[in-house]
Amino acid sequence: MKRRVIQVHSENNHFQHAEVLKRNRVKRQQYGEFYVEGVMSINRAIANAWPMSTLIYSTERRLSKWAHGVIETASAETHLVLPLSLMDKLSDKEEPSELLAILEMPPDDLKRIPVKGDLVVLVCDRPSNPGNLGATIRSSDALKADGLVITGHSIDLYDPQTIRASMGSLFALPVVRIPSHRELVAWLDEIRRVVDDVQFVGTSAKAETDLTDVDWTAPTVLAVGNETLGLSNRYKELCDLLVRIPIYGSATSLNVACAASVLLYEIDRQRRAHRSRSNTASDGVWDATGTRLTAGSS
Repeated sequence: MKRRVIQVHSENNHFQHAEVLKRNRVKRQQYGEFYVEGVMSINRAIANAWPMSTLIYSTERRLSKWAHGVIETASAETHLVLPLSLMDKLSDKEEPSELLAILEMPPDDLKRIPVKGDLVVLVCDRPSNPGNLGATIRSSDALKADGLVITGHSIDLYDPQTIRASMGSLFALPVVRIPSHRELVAWLDEIRRVVDDVQFVGTSAKAETDLTDVDWTAPTVLAVGNETLGLSNRYKELCDLLVRIPIYGSATSLNVACAASVLLYEIDRQRRAHRSRSNTASDGVWDATGTRLTAGSS
């Protein structure tokens, strides 16, 4: 791969491009690029083959074996070599990071989310806190969601705080931004032509149904609301069912990332239990000597 190595000695256009991607949402969207810092995030981006346009580092200090490996193998066509003083200006860490990266944004296309019989997709309605959004992405990845959809006016998905809070999960999970519920409804209509019995479930502190009373083994699209305002009325009208998480003490609600984690865990718990029962029914029950005590269903 042909590589362009640029020595940067001042806050020139190359430096300013990286700096503006770090702090300016409008410019990130205009250029279709975003700034990434941190070993885990860079490793996950590389492991998941995210297009990388630029690597940024300094040769004024000894680089680690990891950094040398990334420099040699990453797909970035442009390498910016900065003095440590400029690395310090770009980095958010007390000790400037060894490597910084600029990555390309993928298209906001719902087709990036795989369609399957055991579908689980989380919808975030107007998330407003970058830390919460990043943590929600991380939980969605950890608890086997197939994708996450952000709707409405929200915090920027590619804000450095969101990326940092996701701990690299942003690069492992399809996360798609759409303007409103309308695009989601059209996508749901398409999904339902392929997958039977898809349920659209929303969350509300005032719902009458507890989350444990729902059959989550069905293919599910789950919607959680804004941290302050909750799920919009339009989404509540569109949902097949509204559920609540029982809580106690003086708290009136849960952090949205915590709520999403609880719900996704319950979905996974029920599905694991369902698979276990199915396997037991199929295999039958055996004693320690290898004698079959009961027959399976097949």
